Amino acid sequence: MLQPKIIDLETLSDYKLKIHYETGEERLFDVSPYIRGDWYGRLKESSYFRTVHVIPGGAGIEWPDGQDIAPHELYEASAEVK
Repeated sequence: MLQPKIIDLETLSDYKLKIHYETGEERLFDVSPYIRGDWYGRLKESSYFRTVHVIPGGAGIEWPDGQDIAPHELYEASAEVK
């Protein structure tokens, strides 16, 4: 299944992201289970965590050093914000 495009995102406390989709949906994604090891461990630094951005075209998100999370994971493992 294709996920809707991401149009914006916000970093929240406790390593959470609020993701805004083109459909008008807002979903909450918890990044904390991913923050371990050499590659993703840098996300523990709150200043670096906040540098996440939407990939051009809204296909996903990434951090400056290339860390990313698959778009289907972002959508399927997130909870709708009500």
